[in-house]
Amino acid sequence: MKFIKPKNRNAEKVNWELSEHTRAIVKYYAEYTEYTEDEVVEIIMLNLLDDEGFIKWIESKRNNKRIIQQLEIEDKVAK
Repeated sequence: MKFIKPKNRNAEKVNWELSEHTRAIVKYYAEYTEYTEDEVVEIIMLNLLDDEGFIKWIESKRNNKRIIQQLEIEDKVAK
């Protein structure tokens, strides 16, 4: 049996401006996947942590320990 993990830890509303096109993509993708729009954005944003260039950029930052800890990517960065 797989246990259910909590959703949206420490979730808070943000005030971002997105184009109508982007909002439509999220809306219809949520409808397609049967997730909420919030969940779709959350999942897509977490996928950014698989971008090797982004991880390398974080590694190159001078004081990156806080970033690494905050993004919970200790297992993805070079030691």
